[in-house]
Amino acid sequence: MTTGKEIVVLTETVRVQQDDYISLTDIARYRNADDPRFVIQNWMRTRFTLEFLGIWEQLNNPDFNRVEFEAVKNESGSNAFVMTPTKWVSLTGAIGVISKSGRYGGTYAHKDIAFEFASWVSVEFKLYLIKEFQRLKEQEFQQLGWDIRRNLAKINYRIHTDAIKTNLIPPELSPQQINFIYASEADLLNMALFGKTAKQWRDEYPDHKGNIRDQANVSQLVCLANLETLNAHFIHQGLPQAERLKILNQTAIHQMKLLLADRKIEQLEGK
Repeated sequence: MTTGKEIVVLTETVRVQQDDYISLTDIARYRNADDPRFVIQNWMRTRFTLEFLGIWEQLNNPDFNRVEFEAVKNESGSNAFVMTPTKWVSLTGAIGVISKSGRYGGTYAHKDIAFEFASWVSVEFKLYLIKEFQRLKEQEFQQLGWDIRRNLAKINYRIHTDAIKTNLIPPELSPQQINFIYASEADLLNMALFGKTAKQWRDEYPDHKGNIRDQANVSQLVCLANLETLNAHFIHQGLPQAERLKILNQTAIHQMKLLLADRKIEQLEGK
């Protein structure tokens, strides 16, 4: 697992790793800041906890050792019984609880298990943990939507610029002339989708950072990616720029109507 993120729950900073594994060590500090391992071991030595962990593993882990689990469960409850995360994993092949060493070390557990442990530590802490974890997931979802739309635009931008280079740029042009052609084709797409060039947008919004495309929403960026692909195809066909603009504008209007009515696009927008 890679280095994850942190959330603040009441008085504690709780680490969250990849695949929704939450630090039991950080949760345990809410009850015993000096020896959180003792809190985890006390929780794991109860029969109720072991039955919960066993059922979770049977539902999620096809390699779970059920024979060893039954042996462990039968031993639980006695005064001499001791169970640690490392021992649990070693005996049963469990995947829901793991121990890590190093800077980000400690005991981590899948969120299902971590919430159960938090409930045992403090019901109040559990409720705040769930709230902050959900907030983290919403932020990650919004970031994922942004990454998808930006990467999609970058991929299609390469297709678009390659078409310009192959079909519109004679080899004798200077670098300045080549840049002018690229900018001209970029503004062709801006006009088709936004109804204005990059310069016109900057003149209207002189205090805004970035450019017109940085301000685009998910629907507009998806449409822009499609327009870049279409324009590349039209360039290969040899269509004049004016004719391409007319077709691309009609396409943008049609696609935007469909995209704005799509609920999945609304979710990517974080609405």
